[in-house]
Order: sequence, then C-alpha cells, then structure tokens
Amino acid sequence: MASDNVSEQLVKYLADAHSIEEQAVVQMRQAPKIAGDPQLAQAFAEHLVETERHERLTRERLEALGSSPSKFKDLVMKAGGQGFVWFAKSQPDSTGKLVNHGYSYEALELASYELLLRVAMLAGDHETARIAREIRDEERRMRDRLGESFDASVAASLAEVSGDDLRKHLVRYLQDAHALEKQAVSLLTGGPKLVDDEPLAKIMEEHLAETREHERLVEQRLEALGASPSRVKDAALAMGGLNWGGFFGLHPDTVGKLNAFAYAYEHLEIAAYEQLRRVAERAGDTETVTTAKRILLQERDAADKLAAQFDRTAEESLRAVGAAA
Repeated sequence: MASDNVSEQLVKYLADAHSIEEQAVVQMRQAPKIAGDPQLAQAFAEHLVETERHERLTRERLEALGSSPSKFKDLVMKAGGQGFVWFAKSQPDSTGKLVNHGYSYEALELASYELLLRVAMLAGDHETARIAREIRDEERRMRDRLGESFDASVAASLAEVSGDDLRKHLVRYLQDAHALEKQAVSLLTGGPKLVDDEPLAKIMEEHLAETREHERLVEQRLEALGASPSRVKDAALAMGGLNWGGFFGLHPDTVGKLNAFAYAYEHLEIAAYEQLRRVAERAGDTETVTTAKRILLQERDAADKLAAQFDRTAEESLRAVGAAA
C-alpha cells in the first residue's frame, strides 16, 4: 500500500538526515580550530552543540519508528567530513574555504529537512515533522550567520597569506570561481537527463545558459589580469560533477536529492562570489567587483527557484518509488 511505502521512505529520509548530521559533527568539532577569526570560531562551537543534538534527535526518532541509522551511510559521511577537514587545513586561505563549505553544507541540511518535513507530513508523522521543522530553522540560522561573516572570513584568509601580493590572490579566487563554474556546467548538463521532471529540468537548463556565461565572464577577468584558468582545478571539479551525476542516477528518488544538492551547490557559488567581490574590492579591481555582483544576482535567483520546488519534488520522489497516494 502507498501509506506503507510512505512510512518506509520516511525512515530512509531520516537515515539520510542522520548521516548528514554525522558528517556535520565531524566538521563542527574541527571548525573552531581552523577558523582564523574568534567570532567565527565561536559560531562553529555553538553550532556544534546544536548539531550533536540534531544527531541525537534523528537517531532517537529512527529508534521510535523501529529502525536505526545506516552504519554504511554514517561511515561514508564521516569519512567525507574528515576529508573536508583535511582539505580546509591544506589550503592557504583555510578560513575562507571553511566558511564557503559551511555555508553550502548548511544549505544542504536545510534542504534535506525541508524534504523530510514534507515526507513526514504526507506520512502523518507529526512528531518527525516537528523535529524536522525545528532542526531546519536552526540550520537556516547558522547558514545566515555564516552569510554575515564573509567580511570576516576574507579578512582572516588574507591575513593567513599576508606576505603575498593581493593581486595574486585575486587571480586565485577567480581561478577557484572558474573551476566551480566548470563543475556547475557538468552538473547542470547531466541533471535534466537524470530526472523525468520538466519544472526542475527547465530551471537547470535555463541556469546552464547563465553558468556558461559566468564561466566566460570569469575567464575574461583572468585574461585582463594576465592570467588564465587553472587546468588542474577545472579538470578536478568537472570530474567531480560527472561522479555526482552517477551517484544521483543510482537513486530512485533522484528528483528530490538532485533538487536539494543543486540548492546547496548554488550556495557554494554564492559564497565564492561573495568572497571574490570582497577580495576584488581590496585590490581596487572595479571590473571584477561588477562581474561578481552580476553573477551573484543570478546565483541567488537560481537558489530561490530551486527552493520553490521542494514541495513538488518531495511528492515526485515518493511517486517515483510508488509511495504517493
């Protein structure tokens, strides 16, 4: 019966949420040590307390439904958290990378709980819906708190490399942005092929055209500064986009997962361009400032359009696994 299938899917969404929290706990425990700004370190430390509670709440809810967390998913996500900690520590601008990733990860958690909330309501599980709503709101507050810290994160990142030329760092930030656009092109090209969902596919196809223009604009700014994109970064991130495409294709509820991930990726780009704009301002590069602002408007618009799909893609995900009424 459809109702039984909805309950089964609810457990899977809860297990996914628990795995995401397991990764978040790993990251939040290390983040205060990496952050080069005391207020940022405090924000991460305070969110660690919330994140540990989120892990407990989702675990207890699974147990109340006669289930348990997925050991395999939890292990994979924990490993991913450790991998990011290593990556952030290895970067010259550790604080900036930490904030970029954190801003995007909070958006991923927010989207995941938006979907969990809707599945819980369809299943008639008001307690899970209450917990999902409560955690979602805390993830949103942390995302916004990180969004207010871009000035501080740029200041800390530049202080971490204070002996280097500012123009050199502007080039590096532009190269990072170009690599992100390369990855975005890969995701947006493959995404519509993975889902039989016209509204979501249309959003991604429209944003693909914008993304190709973003790639061109960033490359144009690099050329104006006598530089070029990083082949290594571009290749690495483009390949990552292809690998994620394979991951989504393995899930029957692809449309919901793709919606949530695309929403989070837009936030990764938003964070990158917010920081790029600030570095360009410090370097006195008004053309790059203008370019970053222009791209930011479109990245934020794409994120808003994706968020507007959560109701529908949650239902479509259930329908794809025979759980819709």
